[in-house]
Amino acid sequence: MAMAGLYRRMLPSPPAIDFASSEGKQLFLEAIQGGTMEGFYRLISYFQTQSEPAYCGLASLSMVLNALAIDPGRKWKGPWRWFDESMLDCCEPLEKVKEKGISFGKLVCLAYCAGAKVEAFRTNQSTIDDFRKYIIRCSASEDCHVISSYHRGAFKQTGTGHFSPIGGYHAGRDMALILDVARFKYPPHWVPLTLLWEAMDRVDDATGQRRGFVLVSRPHREPGLLYTLSCKHENWVGIAKYLVDEVPKIVKSKDFKDFEEVLTVLFTSLPSNFGEFVKWVAEVRRREDGDHSLSQEEKERLALKEEVLRQVQETMLFKHVVTFLSSVNSCCRSMSVLVHKNELPDIAEKVCCQGARILAGKFDSSERFYCRETCVKCLKANSDKPVTLVSGTVVNGSIEQEVDVLVPSSQIGGCGCGPSNCIGIYPAGNDILTVLILALPKETWSGIRDEKLSRQILGLVTTENLPTLLQEEVLHLRRQLHILRRCQENKVDEDLAAPSI
Repeated sequence: MAMAGLYRRMLPSPPAIDFASSEGKQLFLEAIQGGTMEGFYRLISYFQTQSEPAYCGLASLSMVLNALAIDPGRKWKGPWRWFDESMLDCCEPLEKVKEKGISFGKLVCLAYCAGAKVEAFRTNQSTIDDFRKYIIRCSASEDCHVISSYHRGAFKQTGTGHFSPIGGYHAGRDMALILDVARFKYPPHWVPLTLLWEAMDRVDDATGQRRGFVLVSRPHREPGLLYTLSCKHENWVGIAKYLVDEVPKIVKSKDFKDFEEVLTVLFTSLPSNFGEFVKWVAEVRRREDGDHSLSQEEKERLALKEEVLRQVQETMLFKHVVTFLSSVNSCCRSMSVLVHKNELPDIAEKVCCQGARILAGKFDSSERFYCRETCVKCLKANSDKPVTLVSGTVVNGSIEQEVDVLVPSSQIGGCGCGPSNCIGIYPAGNDILTVLILALPKETWSGIRDEKLSRQILGLVTTENLPTLLQEEVLHLRRQLHILRRCQENKVDEDLAAPSI
């Protein structure tokens, strides 16, 4: 019985030149000699085919992020951290992308959220000469890649809007190499750069905006070492709105006399489930044959997290927050959520179950995971400093997993298994609230009326005097908050600029 379907498309040539054709190979060799194919090798090593017909944007971005060796900070499958289309969902639900694709602005949003350095331009915000300079710059480097948003019609191809990375440039012919992620449809191909510009200089009917291009680079340090904002929770929109819009109004509306009064008003009016919005990033791994030893890479990552934590806890703001929280009455609903979750044994079961779910590749699954046993340990090998380890036996149906979670801590006391035997200062409500206050937009405090109090607060929250690691951590959170606000206001396609921090 015959089955209807499509097997590839014939590449219209001209205007395109098939990369694998004789002419395409000659262009490739000449471009190598011209020094404008350096970025190609990284990209081709991670070249992928979009897994859904409308996933061209997600495939292009995950390909570029992997080529830049940006660590996503969370597991893909098994123990592996790796960017995949399925992980790029912080700005638009995957089901919606699967149905309609993703807009240029939301792709830019995703790149920011993934921790990349981003420069984005629509054609009405740039020129063809600037575009050529960017293409040459990135094609001659391994540290920068260009993703183009264009209309296929300009190349006489079937389809409409599309995203793909640019793999190289031929200066003599002024041609760009498109690494088309719809490999089931068209192979990689060379196109005249002037025609590519025309293809980008078309209006996207879905947004009413012109298409364009994105320069994606690797930041000099992995962002979000210890803290991150989560838009997975259903209340994230309300929380982001409260932090960015409502807090400045509260600050301006009241005549505060001291900083404790400011903290009281801000924290007691926090939205419900606030603790689900700010997360600390833990290292999760599957235990093999009862082995608790740490690799050198795990030790280095944990050391960085612990240094960030130590720097948070050495700020004067942290001391104010600790003093305030210690005096909070447990009847305060929003505060008690943060205060009572500070005991590590209390969160061990949840963390282990979440870790097992991630390792099993079932993060969004409704399957039930429960912890049959948890244990908090302090490990010390050779001359290494002690490490806090939460171990658990997690059951999912008939399957059991032994899971370890490496917990960053700045101070460790007694060791052993049990609720009170491992004493450490690990990420908890105190420091999470501290970094959140630091991450609020700097204009948040402009409404403080008392000049002395205003100077005190600015002295506590200014990022200029923070140690480098903590400063970058705070600025990353501030960028995330800014981007989430854009998403909440549905303005990501209107404002492509990097967050003003």
